[in-house]
Amino acid sequence: MEKFYITTPIYYPSGKFHIGTAYTTTLADTIRRYKKLRGFDTFMLTGTDEHGQKIETVAKEHGKTPKEHVDEMAQMAKDLWNLMNIKYDYFIRTTEPRHEKAVQDIFEYFLQKGDIYKGEYEGWYCMPCETYFTETQLVDGKCPDCGRDVRLMKEEAYFFNMKKYVDKLLKYYDEHPDFIQPEYRKTEMINNFIKPGLEDLCVTRTTFDWGIKVKSDPKHVIYVWLDALTNYVTALGYKQEDDSLYRKLWPADLQIVGKDIARFHLIYWPIFLMALDLPLPKKILVHNFIMMKDGKMSKSKGNVVYPEKLISRYGVDATRYFLLREMQTSQDGLYTPESFIERYNSDLCNDLGNLVNRTVSMVNKYFEGNVPEYNGTPNEVDKEFEEFTNSQIKKVEKLIDKYEIADALKSIPTPVEEAVVEEQIVEEPKVEQVVAAEQQYANETTFEAKPSLWQRIKNSKIVRAVKAITRIRIVLDYSDALPEGRGENNQ
Repeated sequence: MEKFYITTPIYYPSGKFHIGTAYTTTLADTIRRYKKLRGFDTFMLTGTDEHGQKIETVAKEHGKTPKEHVDEMAQMAKDLWNLMNIKYDYFIRTTEPRHEKAVQDIFEYFLQKGDIYKGEYEGWYCMPCETYFTETQLVDGKCPDCGRDVRLMKEEAYFFNMKKYVDKLLKYYDEHPDFIQPEYRKTEMINNFIKPGLEDLCVTRTTFDWGIKVKSDPKHVIYVWLDALTNYVTALGYKQEDDSLYRKLWPADLQIVGKDIARFHLIYWPIFLMALDLPLPKKILVHNFIMMKDGKMSKSKGNVVYPEKLISRYGVDATRYFLLREMQTSQDGLYTPESFIERYNSDLCNDLGNLVNRTVSMVNKYFEGNVPEYNGTPNEVDKEFEEFTNSQIKKVEKLIDKYEIADALKSIPTPVEEAVVEEQIVEEPKVEQVVAAEQQYANETTFEAKPSLWQRIKNSKIVRAVKAITRIRIVLDYSDALPEGRGENNQ
């Protein structure tokens, strides 16, 4: 059985998770479900990135130790994914001893190899992003990633020699055009970070204690990205006694990240893997943000939306559907309460909900509550149903294989175009009239020889409703709704 290893980012547990985090995880879970249905041996990894200065600061503000804080936040994350029916295979925490030991060993390997060297760092530091920036990278004097204030800091640190691997990375980009999706993200990385001169990466800190100590120099704490990024392999047992899962699953088939951490996954992560002589992931998918009317979600603006609130009011399926339907991976999505309610009412209640309800009612009324056994395509309309259904299935599968989930959902025609209120469905002509007419002519001629009658059936709203059902992969053989006695050739 072919394997499929998919990862989310590990989320930074400094605060409650909002719908942006929920979208990323729902997207991964949806792709995992699809691949599993297609026969793949799937494995989904998610988790929390639990070290760093911000964690230490937030914990202190709440009168807790950093470990107490991250324990609570990790459980909160697990509870949320359980609420959202997310079925991950492993939840990695970077405070796990096995991860910490593996990271220490990786650091020492880089140090001995000459990829890491000691120096002194001075730069503009954004604490929420745990990232240093040069003067030229700032935007209006603020963090280019989150827009918050930065402060000038200077400290002794170890650095990873990124410049050593730039040419190798660019060559990999060229030889693997499908490595990054959407492709324009690769152009952004090259133009914004590599061409201006890729800076070596600071990989340790000495101004706080909450992190993994460098084995050979314990006053240094291993900085967030070397610690965080390597979780994708340490979770599988890399550099551990039992590495069977790593050998089975790596390289990852798909890694999903938000655009705010694209640089770390598209530049630093591949370079770390190259330095370790490990294969790179097959694909990294970078999605955009869920925006509010007044811009990005922000606690200071008071516009943060949490998934628990939506789930309590509309249910988990509606919440998952909205996130997947509204978010194109290549552009920002927009959330408003009005847009959620409109999507909920239009797509789920009016279209799909009413269509399913009406169809079940017709099945109960005309089929005695049983969906007839599929028996091929006995007439032209059945053939049309099957051909259309198969074409829709192929279209949806192609889009999902390209990880365009929103477009896959859009490709299914709106059922309301085919379904009308129940009293309208059974008129022009009414089903009873069609059945009576068929009974009257059953012994006189073949069904195919009655074009006027068949045309009425084909054009009737009940058949159009059944056609709509076929478009959501429920196959219903309408021919069995007609009375018996037509003869074998009349099927």
